[in-house]
Amino acid sequence: MAGLGHKLEARQGQGLVMTPQLQQAIKLLQLNNIELAEFVETELERNPLLERDERSDAPALDESAPAEPSVKAKDSGDELSFDAPGKADEAFDADTEAMYSDSKADMAGADTNTGAVDWSRAGSGGSFNHSEFDAADHASREKTLHEHLHDQLADLALQPADRLIAAHLIDLADEDGYLRADLGETAERLGVTRSEVEAVLAALQKFEPTGVMARSLQECLALQLKERDRLDPAMAALVDHLPLLAKHDYAGLKALCGVDAEDLEDMIAELKRLTPKPGLGFGADGARAVEADVMVRERPDGGWAVELNTDTLPRVLMNNRYAAQISKSARSDDEKVFISQCAQNASWLVKSLDQRARTILKVASEIVRQQDAFFAKGVAWLRPLNLKTVADAVGMHESTVSRVTSNKYMATPRGLFELKYFFTSAIASADGGEAYSAEAVRFRIKAMIETETVDDVMSDDKIVERLLADGVDIARRTVAKYREAMNIPSSVKRRRKLKGMN
Repeated sequence: MAGLGHKLEARQGQGLVMTPQLQQAIKLLQLNNIELAEFVETELERNPLLERDERSDAPALDESAPAEPSVKAKDSGDELSFDAPGKADEAFDADTEAMYSDSKADMAGADTNTGAVDWSRAGSGGSFNHSEFDAADHASREKTLHEHLHDQLADLALQPADRLIAAHLIDLADEDGYLRADLGETAERLGVTRSEVEAVLAALQKFEPTGVMARSLQECLALQLKERDRLDPAMAALVDHLPLLAKHDYAGLKALCGVDAEDLEDMIAELKRLTPKPGLGFGADGARAVEADVMVRERPDGGWAVELNTDTLPRVLMNNRYAAQISKSARSDDEKVFISQCAQNASWLVKSLDQRARTILKVASEIVRQQDAFFAKGVAWLRPLNLKTVADAVGMHESTVSRVTSNKYMATPRGLFELKYFFTSAIASADGGEAYSAEAVRFRIKAMIETETVDDVMSDDKIVERLLADGVDIARRTVAKYREAMNIPSSVKRRRKLKGMN
């Protein structure tokens, strides 16, 4: 028997080191242009070496290379040009590959002190401090109506085209919960029929809170009454003639509804118990401050030009002359260290903003390339697309693409869309054919379960077998995840329920 003992071994390995600068780059990438402007405003107040770039030569798309646009970051002494991928790109891409390789590690292991320097802390060395503006802080706020509706949309089994229509309609809803947009114009812009938009809207009008996505007060009240099973002909007539109620024309209402005074009084009391503005029960939507981060326009040659929205993109530079001046006047070692840190932080922020801009533009350009048929012909031509496809095409990690596409909006000739709306996951085909969209597979699972009988209740494994027989290659855990997302109980609970009904 071998003896037990201790020994030391030297091994080489790679580990993820999250520097404050890389943490800052992650945070900047997650912010949209409006949040970024607020962040930069705070940095301008904190760091005396930073100043706003008021020059007119804003970053723009290099028309000759839309997939690798030219974006420049400048300071008052040097021009940091990133017109083409080179060593600077390779170095930063290596950093981003590491820092985005594990988003959970990024967020769990990140030190939150990654902001700019405060002059009041001179003598203590200063440090980045994002405590006054952190994307995580915003996550703790009350959920907004639009977020609540999008959460419900995630659990709705829809085809990719219908899902994009639904997401677009949700974004058009106002803070009261009403959809004020003209459906005909919306359908024309999306390249679909009005009936298709109306069908999607009908599904959205089943969301909570009841009455949301209504196009008028009458429709909002009718949806709530229908949910309570109280939309009888008399009540429907009352809802259709609300102007008479406002005029206190009770005689006219009694005639139209076919009821007596007592019934009319009860009906009016019931109306008053309804919620005329269902959206107001949710948190503020940031004044619905949604601005496009990226602009897409058609080129004369039939292609698509993708540009950053420079109107909302903050531009800063480091004042090298002032940095040199105060460096010369610094007396103590603490003052010299503090000024040096200010200079490093300002320089890194300028570079981080430039890298963020180039990353967003690169990802957006690839999305437009992948979904060019949608922009040219409409929603019906939307292609299945996942994060990995775009990530592989632009040479980034999937988690980087995920951060870029979340909470970033693209203004297109067909409307304003969040970048993530152009993605739909796919399920592999068992016979090697074209992949199935996740939404289509969810729909199949739901349809199969709805046809169950007490003698034929399918377990998740059985659902996998039937889907495989239809050519859909899916794992059991994926079936369970989709089933739970649709609030469908397990096979055991479904069998008990069916037995109780017989």
